[in-house]
Amino acid sequence: MKTALNFILCLAFSWSAYGQSADWLLTKGRYPARVEKSEDGRSVTLTNGLIARRFLLSPDCATTAFDNLMTGESLIRGVKPEAEVVINGDTIQVGGLTGQPNYAFFRPEWERDLTALPGSMTLHDFDYSNDIPAIEWKSPRHHAPDAAWPPKGVHLQFRYARESKVEMVVHYILYDDIPVMAKWLTIKNLQTAPIRIDGFVSEQLAAIEYASWVEGKGVPYPTPHLHVETDYAFNGMAAGPANRWAVHWEPDPDYSSQVHYERKTPCLLKVYPEIGPGIDLEEGAELTTFTTYIMAYDSYDRERMGLAQRRLYRTIAPWTTENPLMMHVRYADWETVKNAIDQCAEVGFEMVILTFGSGFNIEDERPEYLAEMKKYADYARSKGVEIGGYSLLASRKIGDGQDVALPEGMTPTFGNSPCLQSAWGRDYFRKLYQFYEKTGFNLLEHDGSYPGDPCLSTSHPGHKGWADSRWRQYEMIRDFYRWCRKEGVYLNVPDYYYLAGANKCAMGYREVNWSLPRDQQVIHTRQNIFDGTWEKAPSMGWMFVPLTEYQGGGAAATIEPLSEHLDHYRQMLFCNLSGGVQACYRGPRLYDTDATRKMVEEQVSWFKAHREVLEGDILHLRRPDGRDIDYWLNVNPGGKEKGLLAVFNPLPTPVRKRIRVPLYYTGLTDAASVTGADGKTKTYQLDREYHIELEVEVAGNGFGWWVVE
Repeated sequence: MKTALNFILCLAFSWSAYGQSADWLLTKGRYPARVEKSEDGRSVTLTNGLIARRFLLSPDCATTAFDNLMTGESLIRGVKPEAEVVINGDTIQVGGLTGQPNYAFFRPEWERDLTALPGSMTLHDFDYSNDIPAIEWKSPRHHAPDAAWPPKGVHLQFRYARESKVEMVVHYILYDDIPVMAKWLTIKNLQTAPIRIDGFVSEQLAAIEYASWVEGKGVPYPTPHLHVETDYAFNGMAAGPANRWAVHWEPDPDYSSQVHYERKTPCLLKVYPEIGPGIDLEEGAELTTFTTYIMAYDSYDRERMGLAQRRLYRTIAPWTTENPLMMHVRYADWETVKNAIDQCAEVGFEMVILTFGSGFNIEDERPEYLAEMKKYADYARSKGVEIGGYSLLASRKIGDGQDVALPEGMTPTFGNSPCLQSAWGRDYFRKLYQFYEKTGFNLLEHDGSYPGDPCLSTSHPGHKGWADSRWRQYEMIRDFYRWCRKEGVYLNVPDYYYLAGANKCAMGYREVNWSLPRDQQVIHTRQNIFDGTWEKAPSMGWMFVPLTEYQGGGAAATIEPLSEHLDHYRQMLFCNLSGGVQACYRGPRLYDTDATRKMVEEQVSWFKAHREVLEGDILHLRRPDGRDIDYWLNVNPGGKEKGLLAVFNPLPTPVRKRIRVPLYYTGLTDAASVTGADGKTKTYQLDREYHIELEVEVAGNGFGWWVVE
């Protein structure tokens, strides 16, 4: 047990040497980004005290140092071009230098012997400012604590040109207070003839390898210790799978001195789209690439790495902190929806979703239907409740030449899928824009979002063929999601579209598990939350509570009638809310008796009383296994309540146990005031590892909670 809990503090002491006030995960305002120019004018460095990237400016621009200042280590071992673009079939390097004798490491004295890459785009000039480009985000209405937008930092731009025909601007943003750098390209056609952008590489780093294996055939080789993701992500509920289309770790052909016998160590980061973009640019036209985000870790500890990733999202996609309590109403007729709205208002739920299979049809553009939906929205607004609905995009067949056309032997990701740039796809999005503009609905649950299927068709109006099909389809979905952020339309999307504007993705669960007996569902719920919040903040993932039968299972799996399974209903509410997690409570009603209403209202009121800390970060203390108590700790070092410990007992008999609770990430240093559910408060002194010993007692098949201040 002690070993399992101590993992949280594996790096804490390196920061505590400087005081907790220096730990970037516990503070803000201590690490502002800035640009530093060398005295000789030959280089500039982008730094915020956590990471630093140095650019040599002559004989051409190239990154000659990229350092992790938190650990004192270099992140790269060599010099590469800053970007690459394929124009009309010709590959052109952007910046970069040649002449490095050994790619295992880079010595500063080698700089004087480097020369410009022949035929590359050369640096013209550069500038920088504190103006950070950002998508528009309507002020949040769903409780987004401490969400600043746009984020603060420095935007550095290098301009390159080649024979006055093409201009390339390479953009870098270094953010304040986090070890994260963003990068993207803009490519402009300066000549009268059109050009085609066949492909590009927007980032290329000769990174330090994670491991040195001599062999390793058929075994997944660990990649360098960096977090890399883009806003060109789809078909995945985690950052890694969703970014496989753009983030590539490849062998470095220049690294001849590596240990791997076949020289295939995956230590060269290249960020590029696998297909396309295949975009034609007329005179004066520009192409803006997707954005890449690179984060340096200061630890190999899983919890601290997860805390860093969650801090990343709170900074560059703070809409993911919006976290409304939501009911999925089972039927879309007026009486059922009106009753659901009334019940939500009564118990404190904040959003009603006309769920899948309810009869709601967002594609129905008859004036009378739009007017009816506006009546729904107006009534919900009068009750202080927001309303939205479900729509399925991919995973269905349209026919008549409107679906994605793939080579023989290939099938769409979901079995069937329309092409978003077909006539049907373009009309579908027209209907979506129209629906939200005319009804006042302010949520979309967008199932089967674009999974990245390319398309061979040359007759679809929105793309020319295979080469530009993925790029143009992604533009369609990305632009719609950005519009939703601008207009305040909340987005539930079961794919990793956070950086394109989505608020929430599924936490990660197997739907058929909701057909299991109720006592098993409770444990699965906590396991799903425990496992799903290593990378996601609690507000980023939705869970599921089947009030009516879902995926089978009969009476043993179902909460309805609610009043007959009140204890299980209470447990499901507490399991989710005590983690700061919102679930889809799917059914025709939230309560059926006064006793049920009172129970739901009490749970919601408890959550809102502690919302600030519950929507902080989960620390993973003991994973649910059905054999002993399990528990997690929500922390918010900036709040009045610094932590909230939730403990669950899956056993039929009471458990009384002394557990070791790590409080480093609460920001407390010396003493903690702990108040239990019984209202009793006790003060504890933190040990030298920032722990306290807490005795907990939990009833059989029950739960308990303790607030830390």
